[in-house]
Order: sequence, then C-alpha cells, then structure tokens
Amino acid sequence: MAKQVLIIEDDAFLQGLVVRKLSSSGFTVQAAGQWSEADTILKTFSPDIFIIDLVLPGGMDGFAIITEIRKMNQFAQTPIIIFSNLSDEKDQTKAETLGASLFMVKSNFTLDELVEKVNALIK
Repeated sequence: MAKQVLIIEDDAFLQGLVVRKLSSSGFTVQAAGQWSEADTILKTFSPDIFIIDLVLPGGMDGFAIITEIRKMNQFAQTPIIIFSNLSDEKDQTKAETLGASLFMVKSNFTLDELVEKVNALIK
C-alpha cells in the first residue's frame, strides 16, 4: 500500500507542485490550506508523515499544529517535516522542541530533495 502524506500549505501553487511531485513518486497525498481542513481530513485519512508550513491562515500556525498533532495518540510518533520560508534558528529550535522531525527551508531545497527526505523518514 502506498505511504500516505498530509501536506498543510496555504500557497495553492506550491501545494499543487508538492502534491503532484509526491503523487508521481508513489505516495497517496491529501492537502489542506489550514488546520481546520486538515483536522477534517484526519477523520478519514491516516498519514504516515506530515508536511507543514509554519505561516498559515485560520488562527493556527504550524507550531500550534505540531502541538495538536502530537496530542493525538495515533500520530504521537508520526514524522513531521516543517517546510517553511522561515529560516531563523529560533523557529527551527521551537519546531523541533514541539516535535518536528525535520525543518526544511523552502528556498534551500528542491522537490526531489523533499521526496528524498520523506522517503528517509518513513522507511
């Protein structure tokens, strides 16, 4: 069975690129633009990994979303990749402290590299 990925990204263009790249790499992908959509998706979809932006609309940023995901028993150990334009070390440290598995600055990585990181984290 294909590994499942949930991406939470509000930039529709980037979200589409990541969904297409992961889908063409053999993953089953669901996408949301904010936490309320992701929370609804999680009622019927059980991802093997999350990819989350930090700056999101809807009242919950990526840091709060990490916290919510880690409260859910079934996702307490599920890998989380932060894929953000924020590159400050304090943001990286905060994300890792909350439970992120990996912090990737969007401008520093290609989509092929993102797929490599996803594969490495969910072997």
